Amino acid sequence: MAITQAVCTSFKQEILVEGHNFTNGADTFKIALYDSSATLSAATATYSSDDEVSDSGTYSAGGGSLTNVTPTTSGTTALTDFADISFTSATITARGALVYNSTNSNKAVCVLDFGGDKTSTSGTFTIQFPAADASNAILRLA
Repeated sequence: MAITQAVCTSFKQEILVEGHNFTNGADTFKIALYDSSATLSAATATYSSDDEVSDSGTYSAGGGSLTNVTPTTSGTTALTDFADISFTSATITARGALVYNSTNSNKAVCVLDFGGDKTSTSGTFTIQFPAADASNAILRLA
């Protein structure tokens, strides 16, 4: 099994033909955490609970709702990002995550590979997103 970081291929096509509205509050984007048994890649098209981490603390199946950063441009790059998200009182071991659009039939947006297992034990599990700029934002179209 493997988790490979990527913008999902289906998402690339969907942004050209249908709605993924990243304006804050327009669509609901979620992040689900997965263990090392998960297979996630550019080919992932929708959210699945297969190999998702177990409910713990404030984390429950389907993950947490993300707060969008309204899309903008910088030079010739369009970008959007999300605010950091934390799950408290949680015992979690996650290898990666899937960002998906729960408003739009749970369609996959991108896969995050943590590069190894990340763990919290009866504590806070935080996903820290990069700066919302043309070089670092989680989603960039250049």
